[in-house]
Amino acid sequence: MNAASATLTLTKDLLTGMEWSPAHVRDVLHLAADVKAHPDRYRGALAGRFLALIFEKPSLRTRVTFEVGISSLGGTSVFLDHTAVRLGQRESIPDVAKNLERWVQGIVARTFTQESIDALAASTSIPVINALSDRYHPCQALSDFQTLEERFGGLRGLKFAYVGDGNNVCHSLLTIGARVGAHLRVATPAGYDPDAAVVAEAKRITRETRGKIEVLRSPEEAVASAQAIYTDVWTSMGQEEESAARESAFAGYQVNEALWAQAAPDAVFMHCLPAHRGSEVTAEVIDSPRSIVFDQAENRLHMQKAILLTLLN
Repeated sequence: MNAASATLTLTKDLLTGMEWSPAHVRDVLHLAADVKAHPDRYRGALAGRFLALIFEKPSLRTRVTFEVGISSLGGTSVFLDHTAVRLGQRESIPDVAKNLERWVQGIVARTFTQESIDALAASTSIPVINALSDRYHPCQALSDFQTLEERFGGLRGLKFAYVGDGNNVCHSLLTIGARVGAHLRVATPAGYDPDAAVVAEAKRITRETRGKIEVLRSPEEAVASAQAIYTDVWTSMGQEEESAARESAFAGYQVNEALWAQAAPDAVFMHCLPAHRGSEVTAEVIDSPRSIVFDQAENRLHMQKAILLTLLN
């Protein structure tokens, strides 16, 4: 391990993905592949462990894959529904965290703000896993690169294009993509760029991994010869009042057959779901044989099991 990666040690939490060095990301990818191939090896690995699932937002993939994953490892999940009363409203986030650490061995949190995730982690000694915030979605990005490795056999030098909003998913794709040495091009309209600090950190990591990061305006330039094209919804939960402005700003960023045709002949389409067919992607693209969106969804289960095993064992 060189000096660049030595500064990134594996912490007790997964809050952003930046906690993990390229070597740690490689380890969790290997573990996720083994968990998927040999699930019986890990049955009972979390026996007697309890995890609290704190959800401020509705969920299909995240909730089901964490609950099924915890159960299949022999653990037990306790679901805390905060969709009506936000985390911190009824009692302070530090008080919630300090109570939970007396009863459970880990916290999985899906929140509106990164600050809530960070406050949980700062207030407890047990692992906290970011299952989505407004700034990062590390479990999704790790699962995505597991899916790409299955498809292409390797990740270093993989040509990856992200078209759309420079949002939480984009941030995590940059963070993890840099650590696996992928070549990422991000195309966003003006005013919707990924955070400059996230881009800078990703570029710093690519000096070690020989990856590449480009932030562009042109979707056509981003997808040219790309092996994977990724998009996300233009308006995320909590941004509904911006929907009209966003529809206008992103009108030229739809992944359709004309854009798709400029990618590599074997290019795959990716989306974290849920998708809005006819907005960020056409039905012809997302429902095509080269769409791997449901492979991504499946791998959320295996990757999150690997994350739990990494942080709780």
